[in-house]
Amino acid sequence: MAAASSSVVRRVEELGDLAQAHIQQLSEAAGEDDHFLIRASAALEKLKFQCGEDKECSTPSNLLELYTQAILDMTYFEENKLVDEDFPEDSSQKVKELINFLSEPEILVKENNMHPKHCSLLGDELLECLSWRRGALLYMYCHSLTKRREWLTRKSSLLKKYLVDGISYLLQMLNFRCPIQLNEGVSFQDLDTAKLLSEGIFSDIHLLAMMYSGEMCYWGLKHCADQQPENHEMDTGVSGASYAAHKEPLDFREVGEKILKKYVFVCEGPLKEQEWNTTNAKQILNFFQHHTN
Repeated sequence: MAAASSSVVRRVEELGDLAQAHIQQLSEAAGEDDHFLIRASAALEKLKFQCGEDKECSTPSNLLELYTQAILDMTYFEENKLVDEDFPEDSSQKVKELINFLSEPEILVKENNMHPKHCSLLGDELLECLSWRRGALLYMYCHSLTKRREWLTRKSSLLKKYLVDGISYLLQMLNFRCPIQLNEGVSFQDLDTAKLLSEGIFSDIHLLAMMYSGEMCYWGLKHCADQQPENHEMDTGVSGASYAAHKEPLDFREVGEKILKKYVFVCEGPLKEQEWNTTNAKQILNFFQHHTN
């Protein structure tokens, strides 16, 4: 275990140096100070200090958390730029680069034989955030691509890959935490909150992840229906009851229907007073119902 911890520290320090150099390049290219880049750089400076002079007081968990926070801020700056420019034609490499950055913390955990579901290096919230950000980035990128008819006629298979990856990240985000089991030993003052927790809905982001997943399934069925099915490692469950990944083709309609029905149920049930819009979800469900293979 000590060897694994030492390995994490060394690798995080190396990655921190690379990220700091990348931030420097971004700052110079931007020509002005940016709040997210400043915050990311400050986190990496603190990381560097703890890996050096303050090594005895630091832990792998603290170092990895600092690195993860820096990566989240740095990539957020770059994502905003892509969205503002509506993902230029040559965005695929940049999207891949951002996905790689956001995957590094989880890769570190796995490389040291610590399952991300149960490890103490990163808490559930950070792991959820990393999956959410990757899934949301691919959602926004795919949304832009679906508006490019000529591109779609040539590269629908590539769109399918982006969609499957994005859906997988979002479902992974929804599965990190298990739903709260309601029983006599658990008491809630608010029944609606209890219902949400029992469905595995812990925040507004969880609802957005459900809607994004359903919409990406719709794009997949609409634009990639002629593609041959491929095997992908993913969890097709909607709630956090099961985390095991299965190698099976992603059925856009099956996954989309399951998650959007749950979205509508939650929005028109426990969250009825919050006025979440279900119009688009219902239109997609209607499309699923009438679509024939």
